[in-house]
Amino acid sequence: MASASGKKNPVPHLCGSGIAALINFPLWKASAMAQSGYKVQASGWGAAYVAAVSPPYRGALAVVGGMTWARAAIFYGSERGRPVVQQLLGESEPSLASMALPPLVVSTMVQIVNQPLVRGSIHLQDPTSPHHTVAQALRAIARERGLPALWHGTTAGVAKTVPKYCVAVVIKDTLEQRLPRPRPGDETANLARSAVKACTAATAGALLTNPLDVLRNEMFKTNLSMARTAAKLNREYPNFAWFARGAEKNLVAVAVPVACTIFFTDQLARLPLFATN
Repeated sequence: MASASGKKNPVPHLCGSGIAALINFPLWKASAMAQSGYKVQASGWGAAYVAAVSPPYRGALAVVGGMTWARAAIFYGSERGRPVVQQLLGESEPSLASMALPPLVVSTMVQIVNQPLVRGSIHLQDPTSPHHTVAQALRAIARERGLPALWHGTTAGVAKTVPKYCVAVVIKDTLEQRLPRPRPGDETANLARSAVKACTAATAGALLTNPLDVLRNEMFKTNLSMARTAAKLNREYPNFAWFARGAEKNLVAVAVPVACTIFFTDQLARLPLFATN
């Protein structure tokens, strides 16, 4: 079991989130390209996927940094916010409200702050993009469409990010309460318990959000409003087939980093190094 005192320390959250972001970048790149409809020079699904996860890794440092602070803030903020909400509501045990409200607030704030970075990094994955860094992409967007364009797609981004993390945090916290506690010193059982909690929470969150990922990325590509983008996708993919565009890559790209973040944070928080009084 992860130490409660260890989880009060932000360092395990930052380290766990950073490891997850580093592992996940190639998967994120493939997912962003698939959901945006960017094409690679390859024939066949397997060859196309290998090409998508392969270098060049443009914007890697900015993406990894952005993912690291964002997930760390959401999970750490949720961990520290839950007892505050419990106290405000007069609860002795966490309820759905006290588990869901902290990630709702924190993930909304994180998404708004991170939106320009998200837009620039996804724009950079277009193989035809003339830009080589996120900063170059953002300057070009601001120059051509104005500074507010950097936050284009924020509504879809919030609608996609907030439910994902609310679901992931609620399931993680529920399983933390419900799963049997391993015997003291049983490291295998501790690892298995963390893995079950992490994989279940991450997969549930990822399954809900693919259509909103597609909508947001298409908005980035076309600069249309959310309603006009949805109408365009419905014309191109009848019967809402666009809901599944890039879904297999997105499930991996979204579930893996969230699961890794939860799992690595659990393990790091158990170390005496990160214990806090």
